[in-house]
Amino acid sequence: MNKSLRHTLTKKERLHRKKLIDKVFAQGESFHLYPFKVAWIKADFNTGYNAQFGISVSKKIFKKAVDRNLLKRRSREAYRLNKHILYNELNLQNKKIAFMLIYISKEILPFEVIESKIILILRRLSKLDEKST
Repeated sequence: MNKSLRHTLTKKERLHRKKLIDKVFAQGESFHLYPFKVAWIKADFNTGYNAQFGISVSKKIFKKAVDRNLLKRRSREAYRLNKHILYNELNLQNKKIAFMLIYISKEILPFEVIESKIILILRRLSKLDEKST
């Protein structure tokens, strides 16, 4: 089984290099799909995976770390369970992308809503990448 299609989430799949995160925001493209803003860029990294992602939840909106962590956990889990949607397309196209999910809602949404939106985001990212070649 292809390691990127397993239902795991390794450190190599997470966007953690400050240089690449800054590049995503400075040079990347973005779109909104409530409750997220998505910033993405084609990237070149040697992690063995075709995508790296990060999640951001505003400290200004959610003052308590417990709430921010809950939203990040829910988002990561939704991504982990559905990342195959994006990976299948990226593998076919032999492309790599880095993207950030920025949670913009002012309320804590249930997991089911977050998961449905992340599925739509992953589908849209796979289509966007096709168009931008």
